[in-house]
Amino acid sequence: MDETTKKPETPTQRSMFAQALGFAWDFGAAIALPLVAFGIGGRWLDRHFGTSPWFLLGGLLFSVGTSITILVLRLGKIIEKITKK
Repeated sequence: MDETTKKPETPTQRSMFAQALGFAWDFGAAIALPLVAFGIGGRWLDRHFGTSPWFLLGGLLFSVGTSITILVLRLGKIIEKITKK
């Protein structure tokens, strides 16, 4: 067999790739969605009350805390799942 011929991927390898991709997507969404939502909400409140940039900054800080909480909870579930195997 020459070096250019690759072995076909096993179902386990494909499954692990899909899990890793899902993991990355989950973590990206857990960071991006609160950041965008609270950032836009803070900006809207600043325009409404004329308090720029305080609500925006507060929203961004709150989104960081929210993202960390979501990531810690999801990571805890993943670690629990791995240790059961």
